[in-house]
Amino acid sequence: MLSRFRIFILACSMISAAMTTYGADPLPSESDSGSSLLVGVAETDITPPVGFPMAGYYHERLAEGTIDPLKAKAIVFRDGDTAGALVVCDLIGIATDLSREVRRRVSEKTGIPANNIAISATHSHTAPDYMKELYLYLGREVQEDLRATYIEKLINGPVEAIVQAHANAKPSSLATGSATQATPVSFNRRFVMRDGSVQTWQGLSNPEVVRAAGPIDPEIGLLAIRNPEDGTTRGILSNFALHLDTVGGMRWSADYPFFIERTLRKACGPDVVSIFGTGCCGDINHADPSTTVRNKADFIGDSIGTSISAQLTQLTPIENTRLAVKSQVVRLPLEDATREEVERSVQLVDLANHGGKVEFLEHVTAYKKLIIDQLRHREPYTKTVEHITWGLSRSLAGVGETLPVDLTVITIGNDVAIVCLPGEIFVELGLAIKHASPFRTTIVVELSNAVESIYVPHRAAYAGGSYEVTNSTVQPGSGEMLVETALTLLRAAATESSRP
Repeated sequence: MLSRFRIFILACSMISAAMTTYGADPLPSESDSGSSLLVGVAETDITPPVGFPMAGYYHERLAEGTIDPLKAKAIVFRDGDTAGALVVCDLIGIATDLSREVRRRVSEKTGIPANNIAISATHSHTAPDYMKELYLYLGREVQEDLRATYIEKLINGPVEAIVQAHANAKPSSLATGSATQATPVSFNRRFVMRDGSVQTWQGLSNPEVVRAAGPIDPEIGLLAIRNPEDGTTRGILSNFALHLDTVGGMRWSADYPFFIERTLRKACGPDVVSIFGTGCCGDINHADPSTTVRNKADFIGDSIGTSISAQLTQLTPIENTRLAVKSQVVRLPLEDATREEVERSVQLVDLANHGGKVEFLEHVTAYKKLIIDQLRHREPYTKTVEHITWGLSRSLAGVGETLPVDLTVITIGNDVAIVCLPGEIFVELGLAIKHASPFRTTIVVELSNAVESIYVPHRAAYAGGSYEVTNSTVQPGSGEMLVETALTLLRAAATESSRP
């Protein structure tokens, strides 16, 4: 595993190169208040019906039942005139169309500025594939009643979770810190090979494997919300870097965060709201490369939940509760999609959709090129909605050469920061933010507000290639831009929190 110092130096050098070409929009002004902090938590059900499409793969599969419910779980902070919210949904990703609609409705109902609201996904692969249905719904186009009805539920779920958390916000005792996940449940899934290439999903039994291409992040970031009267716990925000794809099958499931919730409710009471924000795990999964045996969702979730429970009494109370919420639009450079590439991609995707044999990475590339075609071109080379289901966007169609993504930071005093990043972020980028953050506990949540970048590797990973690089719509340096922006916002918040 790389040392923290080496990771930070690598990240800083990559940031410098990335920021010379592409910039970020100017920082907005923010105001803070010294009044008492109010905190609310709530959850709602967003489980789709049987027969709705399931996410996670490159072919349609319709749900046949439910293992455990999918939820939207919200935490709201209110400090005088300043308020911020985070809602985490058991979804594979957050389409920009969904985040904008949710934030618009929440702002109308609560007065929380839309820019102060972050909506994140856990990345469950046993969650709905909803982007085409949302695209049709927002365009008022005809679709099956079952699908249109669920889209309204999907939008209202996170909205109502935030509205309820806003309404029940009250004075709370907060404590923060972290636990270390000692039992191995996360592994870097990219490997350096003897020929110099990087390959994903290898085993150490392969004689061509030299070593893992990167580290893991064993830290579980924690924020506990307690009643000051009796010390009982109302909510726990936890954060760990591990890809969610441990269940499989044709039934809805929240994956291992469900078992984290189950474990925490045994420890803290049946009503505690367990809000799990997925850490930066674009290159991390649950497959131990030293064995063919894979850990299952219950083992992973119970293990992480146990690590959290053991650490709850050791968390540090937060004394300075001044709230700051900051956001910034970052314009990530998009890859291109030529007419020839799009025409070839249509052929490959349609062949795969009709059961034809298409090499996996060719299929991934073709699908991505169709997404990019719709994003970059005001007049796309093909009618995208006829060929793909996820990646469709009303709000980003024809956006041009750069992808505008929202980055949100919520800080409390000088103790805790919550950083919400778009896309599937490589672990090295999350570690760089943590190590340079001026806050004692920094919780970095990926897949927030936008998923259209798909993967966001660090610059060096692009040279190695393989699946995650193939499945990224943005150019090298995009990840470093996000790190730079996050640190700028964190430093601004830290400076303000230190003022008398």
